[in-house]
Amino acid sequence: MENFNLALVDWSRAQFALTALYHWIFVPLTLGTSFIIAIMETIYVKTGNEIWKKITKFWMTLFGINFAIGVATGIILEFEFGTNWSNYSWFVGDIFGAPLAIEGIMAFFMESTFIAIMFFGWDKVSKKFHLAATWLTAIGSNLSALWILTANAWMQNPVGMHFNPDTARNEMVNFWDVLFSPTAVNKFLHTITSAYTYSALFVIGVSAWFLIKNRNVILAKRSMVVASTFGLLASLFMLITGDESARQVFRTQPMKLAAMEGLYRGESNAPLVAFGLFRDEPTPQNPKAKEWILDIKIPNMLSYLAALDPNAFIPGVHDLVHGNKEHGIESYYDRIKRGKIAIKALADYKAAKKEGDDDKAYESLKLFKANYKDFGYGYYDDPHDLIPNVPLTFYSFHTMVGLGVLFILVFLLSMYYSVKDKITAKKWLLWVALLSIPLGFLAQEAGWMVAEFGRQPWVVQDYMPTLTAVSNINTTSVIITFWLFAVTFTVLLIAEVKIMLNQIKNFNEDDGGH
Repeated sequence: MENFNLALVDWSRAQFALTALYHWIFVPLTLGTSFIIAIMETIYVKTGNEIWKKITKFWMTLFGINFAIGVATGIILEFEFGTNWSNYSWFVGDIFGAPLAIEGIMAFFMESTFIAIMFFGWDKVSKKFHLAATWLTAIGSNLSALWILTANAWMQNPVGMHFNPDTARNEMVNFWDVLFSPTAVNKFLHTITSAYTYSALFVIGVSAWFLIKNRNVILAKRSMVVASTFGLLASLFMLITGDESARQVFRTQPMKLAAMEGLYRGESNAPLVAFGLFRDEPTPQNPKAKEWILDIKIPNMLSYLAALDPNAFIPGVHDLVHGNKEHGIESYYDRIKRGKIAIKALADYKAAKKEGDDDKAYESLKLFKANYKDFGYGYYDDPHDLIPNVPLTFYSFHTMVGLGVLFILVFLLSMYYSVKDKITAKKWLLWVALLSIPLGFLAQEAGWMVAEFGRQPWVVQDYMPTLTAVSNINTTSVIITFWLFAVTFTVLLIAEVKIMLNQIKNFNEDDGGH
């Protein structure tokens, strides 16, 4: 690792994380609110009740503000692959670029075409055509998420590829394996249902504010019924997809699962930590590192959730680093050795090809292929460098899960009291709903922290460490652009929030918001 500019790696990661964090403020609201709007407009078209048109237009305005800024930050993210992560783009660009290209050509084109009709076509096209445009906008925005999340899932579990030793690039051999891998399917479903949950919390929270202020009561009550029903269904499905996602992590990223549960020593009949506080942050000098100030555990539950077997052995950090012969787990020490063999064999192959030594090239290539599955490990000497930040991953995961349970209760109670027309009397619930808006954002970001911090130090699991993926650029330029982006995005966020608050405060359902 001594040949790598770790400061450049850290600042490049920070810049990408900053952009992604701001981008994900807007995207979840876009994904879910688009469907909530489509449902509301469907009710309007079916009933002909003009109040539903006013309700639809109000939420459509808030959707439009988020959509515009979300697109801007998303474009910057894609540019960063070329500017800051050119080695990554070279190594896997043939695979990673395909979903992003489809997203740009198909999904974004679909969104931009129909969103214009959705916003400006109210009096220019028929009700049904306008409704179709609204639904197609919602579908288009979610198709964008499909392709981007497919690309991210491939980084977590690379499939459908072949390494070309002559170009030193990974090439796609089966697009359908990439698109329909269990990791990709579950990542897409879990992420969009979490976005739907956040969107529903946003609609409920804003509606709760109206009810607290005793304004736009009809809009608030009707919006609450739609959003709480939509949110409850989404959050329940999110539990199912999250459960399956955890099993995929167990199969393909066991170190991430160990970090998610703070599991340092593997166990059969492993308990699930429902709540826990670390006593000490683990270090290489403290291999046990399973000290808790407080923990609440559910016996056997982790083994069952991960392997559908309450007696299953779940490897911990120590098992993965040092190996566990009893359970057939090879050590990171061995994988590092094989990785170094693969790196040297590839260099020998290239040299032999250049010299015209076909026999040596054949033997080197054979040796490379036999060890390629551990290629990325060869860039490390100390296997402890392959351990992610366990406390950060653990706390992020449990924050996400705990808030998810809270949101289900919020949806249940909001739906029940809205249907019973008792919601205005439940001031405490209205305040909980309002405060759930920032909590929803926190849960979203916590989920991404689990996904991304939990897989470190990999940019492509097992094949490409983050430290090899960065562009060979000046660290100072990355630092400067980091702060420029931080200021720009913060200004955009403040402007967006101010515009949203003005739209909310100035809306009056009696005059349609004018």
